[in-house]
Amino acid sequence: MILQRLSWNADLSAFTLWVVSGFMIATSALNLAPAVKGMVMSFLCLLPSLFIIGAEEPLSLLPIGAMTLLLGSLLGFTFDRLSRRAA
Repeated sequence: MILQRLSWNADLSAFTLWVVSGFMIATSALNLAPAVKGMVMSFLCLLPSLFIIGAEEPLSLLPIGAMTLLLGSLLGFTFDRLSRRAA
């Protein structure tokens, strides 16, 4: 997002989304595969913003959804691997 030269509040919003998603994944007791858990939690955190984004730019939901799937699954997978290694 920095490379796209978006406003600072858009960058801060995206950063906060992933910090909160990571926290939710780490503290959730959902019994799902790590990658699926990451996707679910990431989409739940993104859901309120999707309504605002979709009302103004509906086509931007496709790349946002794709990146959320990819990054959410990677976050869930990475957290699972790191937590196993630490234990």
